[in-house]
Amino acid sequence: MRFLSLQSHVAYGYVGNRAATFPLQRLGHEVWAVNTVEFSNHTGYGAWRGRAAPAGQVAEIVEGIAALGMLSRCDVLLTGYVGDAALGDVVLDTARRVREANPSALWCCDPVLGDVDTGIYVKPGIDSFFRERALPAADLVTPNHFELEHLTGRRIATLPEALAAARGLLGDGRPGGGPRLALVTSLRRADAPADRIEMLAVTRDAAWRVTTPMIGFEIAPNGTGDMVAALFAAHWAGTGDAAAALGQAAASVYAVLEATAAMGERELQVVAAQDRLVAPPRRFAAEAL
Repeated sequence: MRFLSLQSHVAYGYVGNRAATFPLQRLGHEVWAVNTVEFSNHTGYGAWRGRAAPAGQVAEIVEGIAALGMLSRCDVLLTGYVGDAALGDVVLDTARRVREANPSALWCCDPVLGDVDTGIYVKPGIDSFFRERALPAADLVTPNHFELEHLTGRRIATLPEALAAARGLLGDGRPGGGPRLALVTSLRRADAPADRIEMLAVTRDAAWRVTTPMIGFEIAPNGTGDMVAALFAAHWAGTGDAAAALGQAAASVYAVLEATAAMGERELQVVAAQDRLVAPPRRFAAEAL
């Protein structure tokens, strides 16, 4: 498959396009990466160099791809970090152009806002951009626990609360009527074992859960959500089987995290663990809820 990916880029580390591109390529997919920021490293370090890409520059790069006639060959549009409202307009216009060129293309929108340990880390107004404009137009949305709470205005402590919140992001089931599926990329609920972490795939009339062990990190690696969103989107777009996609994505991400912990690294070791990513030594089955 062919992916057009509008996400952040860092020279050092693995978040955004760096966390998505190589794993997708290792699985045999083509990725056209358009970088929305160029940073030395991700902001979790507290200091970084670089700047956000001007909206006009991102639009120009997309225009160049369109001029080659490639948008009609795009199977999946991946979007993530949005630095400002002007870039949000470019994201929406890109989605429109991809769908006009290829009506069967899927848009996976990762509403990057923050996380439970950092709180919100984007500019004011980006949350409303996702809530009001981007998510209603996407096919697949991939919030983490914090983002799901923030976007829905709901406190999530139990599985029923998580399912209800995820369904609150979905559309009406008609073509173009909003997201068909929500992937909750991390769920830490009060009524679950503390040494486990869950992911959910939720449609209007079905849901699946996969549970993996919590790996102890002194500082948890950034970029896990970016990687799992890309992998899940690839598997789901390829098969249409949400349960299988959930299990496959969870196994690959766990294999990379396990290798990262064993090597004592802070950054995701996607290159060192590439063979384990493709053929995870441990499998996790998705459970229907």
